[in-house]
Amino acid sequence: MNTQGVFELPTYRRGQIPAKSVQQELTDALESGAVVCLPGLDFPVSKEESGLLDPRVLTLGTRAVGYAPDRGKLSGTRCIDAEKKRLNELMSRYARSARDLVSVLFPLYKEKLQLMRTSLRPVETAGRKVSPRDDETRVQVDAIPSQPTGGDRILRVFCNVNPAGKAHEWRLGEPFEAVARHFLPRVKQPVTGSALLMYLLRLTKTMQSEYDNIMLKLREAMAADEGYQLSVGQEPVLFKPGTTWVCFTDSVSHAALSGQHQLEQTVFVPVEAMWDVKKSPLRILERLRNRDLT
Repeated sequence: MNTQGVFELPTYRRGQIPAKSVQQELTDALESGAVVCLPGLDFPVSKEESGLLDPRVLTLGTRAVGYAPDRGKLSGTRCIDAEKKRLNELMSRYARSARDLVSVLFPLYKEKLQLMRTSLRPVETAGRKVSPRDDETRVQVDAIPSQPTGGDRILRVFCNVNPAGKAHEWRLGEPFEAVARHFLPRVKQPVTGSALLMYLLRLTKTMQSEYDNIMLKLREAMAADEGYQLSVGQEPVLFKPGTTWVCFTDSVSHAALSGQHQLEQTVFVPVEAMWDVKKSPLRILERLRNRDLT
């Protein structure tokens, strides 16, 4: 079922391996800008773990607990001792579950994906007072200021684990190429030497390419344009508790309007691992700019 940018696979359950034809269909939908939705795929949270689905676990000023799968380390939490160990185990388990899911549904990516940050978001998205630049309720595409991708895709696996039965509400915008054609004329080339300076100051973990700069500027321009925000993606998309959804958030223009208690896994996928590299933001922007951007 493919409705309003959402490709549903309602019969999928944990542990299943889809037929190759289904895997190809899912991969094509994902790379074409759809949100792949698995309404029957929950992530089990034990009674002991459910106590961690609470804003109290956060350190002051943070909105999510972070977990680094490569180091097994938590950040952004005030939990200590046994509770911290339980939270670490929950996040580690979700990271593994998300990696396995991506490998099964999209086997082309299995050998080349890179597991990045895992997040637990126990706070309500709606009503937070933030700047337009940081406002998740505004339609935008994702780019990570501190973590340049150099063209790698940003794939995210979300799961609504809300214990009170509350859905997460998104809205979806227009296709990436339409976004790029609309906002690209506003994006200027970066100042010479700025990428090196940000790297030396440790503002970025790697050197920022021109592609990374464009993606950040597109995101900022989308969020700041009030008229644009009022004209796109007005029909809500609901993800009920127990639902998992997956998308390339660097090309799916989206806004998270409301929702509390969410697990999220970020995965980097190299462009060359894609079924159709021409659908990547990197190749679309290079075509529009008529030059290499990395």
